[in-house]
Amino acid sequence: MTIAITGASGPLGRATADLVLRAVDPREVVLTTRRPAALADLAARGADVRRADFTDAGKLAAAFAGVDRLLLISTDAVGARLDGHRAALTAAAEAGVKHVIYTSVPEPVPANPALVVADHAGTEEALRDSELRWTMLRNNLYAHMQTQGIAQAANSGRLVTNAGTGATAYVTREDCAAVAAAVLTQNGHEGQVYDVTGPEALTAADLAALAREIGGREVGLVSVDDASYEAGLRSAGVPEEVARLVTSFGAATRGGFLARVSSTVADLTGRTPTALADVVRAALRS
Repeated sequence: MTIAITGASGPLGRATADLVLRAVDPREVVLTTRRPAALADLAARGADVRRADFTDAGKLAAAFAGVDRLLLISTDAVGARLDGHRAALTAAAEAGVKHVIYTSVPEPVPANPALVVADHAGTEEALRDSELRWTMLRNNLYAHMQTQGIAQAANSGRLVTNAGTGATAYVTREDCAAVAAAVLTQNGHEGQVYDVTGPEALTAADLAALAREIGGREVGLVSVDDASYEAGLRSAGVPEEVARLVTSFGAATRGGFLARVSSTVADLTGRTPTALADVVRAALRS
């Protein structure tokens, strides 16, 4: 069986590829990327590195030739990636791929205000409507992305949030990669939807408590509305598109769309998911 991973030069793709190359014969692994030179080290381990660009649909089927099981990692072009994802699914079917695993987001439903939802919901719909077998990996927010905000709160004594009392089950990229690698290398996951989460759902108050522990000083929680939160990010130098995206995740948290905790990491990999606090402490020690 030949396994392929798209976006293999990105952080999640590379982490997944490393695990897969340890688990199976590297000659049965195809890694696609827009930057093949970035994967020279994995090619040296025996992987077949191929160029693939979702905006160049005419060449995608050739990139997927001979592949049985494909991990389709969502691209980073938020709001402009659905057509590329659809093109990749069409090409996968043309190439004879049997099973596609897709990296999605928790609760991709219309009520979820996270700006990434439309792309993921559209891709999931296209995959369900295809003749391909599928598995959805609905990865929660990455734990490492909280490190800077918690460090700033520890230094300033205040944590500003638009998440209200909502909670998020932050997960590490490494745990997401381990789950993806497990699905790629095991049988029996077709037709399954997996929420991939950390071990607990944390509120802004929990993050403030962690910042208090790290900084050794009181950290106040400042709750603001979405418009004020986005304006604050932009005034701090965050690009407008990123500020809008981060604000939308806070709104999704406030609405309860990121709070579900699953046992997926342990069930599929046999490892205990890493806690957010451990990620932050390790990052701030380095």
